[in-house]
Amino acid sequence: MRRRRSLASQLLAWQLVVVTLLLGAVGALTVVQTGSNFRSNEERRMLAVAETVAANSLVQERMGNWRELSAPAETARSLSGASYVLILNDKQLVIASPDPAQIGSTLDTRDTALEGRSWTGTIGDSIEAHVPVFDPVSRRVNGMVIAGAEDPGIFAGALEQPVDVLRYLAIALVIGVTGSLLLARRVKNQTLGLEPHEITALVENREALLHGIREGVVGLDGHNRITLVNDHASDLLALPEDAVGRSVEELELNDRLRDVLTGRATGVDQLVLRQGVVLTLNRMPIDGGEGAVVTMRDRTELLALQHELDASQHATDTLRAQAHEFANRLHTIAGLISLKEYDEVTNYIHQISSAQDQWRTEVGESIGDPAVAALLIAKASLAAERGTALRLGPDSVLGRVDEALSADLVMVLGNLVDNALDALGSLNANGAGKWIEVGVVQLDDEVQVVVRDSGPGVAPELAEEVFRHGFTTKAASHGERGIGLALIRRACLRRGGSVSVSGSVFTARLPW
Repeated sequence: MRRRRSLASQLLAWQLVVVTLLLGAVGALTVVQTGSNFRSNEERRMLAVAETVAANSLVQERMGNWRELSAPAETARSLSGASYVLILNDKQLVIASPDPAQIGSTLDTRDTALEGRSWTGTIGDSIEAHVPVFDPVSRRVNGMVIAGAEDPGIFAGALEQPVDVLRYLAIALVIGVTGSLLLARRVKNQTLGLEPHEITALVENREALLHGIREGVVGLDGHNRITLVNDHASDLLALPEDAVGRSVEELELNDRLRDVLTGRATGVDQLVLRQGVVLTLNRMPIDGGEGAVVTMRDRTELLALQHELDASQHATDTLRAQAHEFANRLHTIAGLISLKEYDEVTNYIHQISSAQDQWRTEVGESIGDPAVAALLIAKASLAAERGTALRLGPDSVLGRVDEALSADLVMVLGNLVDNALDALGSLNANGAGKWIEVGVVQLDDEVQVVVRDSGPGVAPELAEEVFRHGFTTKAASHGERGIGLALIRRACLRRGGSVSVSGSVFTARLPW
């Protein structure tokens, strides 16, 4: 199996290729520019040599005597380092040359010099300068001087310059390789030593995990901006499609949810209501404090099952209370029989039957909904066991209502009565006069529920706080706390009603 190349080696290889190409391009441009500069310098040098010879008075006056012209031409060549210096007459015949065999021959040259204009350029393998020679009297062109040097080519010309191009290119290559090594090491450290295929697999696995789990996941950066959100979280929170990249403060979220997401509300398994769904949220900060990950679960079904379990528990408690009360009455009857107080036994039985019939009759006459009536009868037995009297408000009246409203009334009454029993239970166990009064009044467009008790009530500064999700004054115990009153408020608000508390009086309005 072919071994995968590491990320560092791949980066290094690509960077070396890029650096080499860049240096090669820079080197080529430098060589071309340097060679061009070399040619320009040589052209100017040859032009100066030719102009010096052409300005020589001896040359101007002795254009017809080639023997006298060879000396100044050779002197100029040897002193300047030119390859050759030629003097031609106006017929383009060579009359002075370092090569004697060339004297007298015709040289085909550009005619710009004979027209009175100097010229520089390359002819064949030579760099030449052509300068006209003027007659000192008539100022007519009667010849020309050609100074030339061999053209070594661009590369050779560049190497002859003072700047050591290759040395600088080598230094740049070393710097580029060193920088590539350092960059590759830095990238490897920042990717935690993961190779490209491992990073790809990690991202693919993360995407599959985020969108495959049933829990919602929201990622936040250090400024509480959403960096990632999976499909389940988007559905649970009803987030817009452009939520990623936006701050939590910009989204339409309730205060409770916003506090949990931003970390202002801390704790494990924070309960939040969002559009009728009960959510459990947990926030885990990222090391370094540069963000957090929030996970959430839909607890609606579980909470419904828990309420069913609570209802079963309440039923069990009611049956236990009734059994306890029945056992006490049997013991009383047995004692009276053992004392042969038969008339007292009869009176006691009539008294018990009358009290129970009176409560059932009172509830039955005022409350026409079977579920609500059954709840009040059961709660009376539970209250009696705890030494608390449960009574019905004198103005209570309720007919049969639809199933949805009946379920809401049972939930509201059950939670309010349970809270009242818990509040009274914290008082002195031997204290007398503990009572709870329940009022249920059906109006034309709503049902009003009023529950008051003989307890100390809720402090004014907590009148709003008690309805917040998770708020409780009860000691920690198994199960959820701080959700009952929040559910009551949700049910009332869902119907367009309200719930409030003043001291020990809770008032709930449920439109129908």
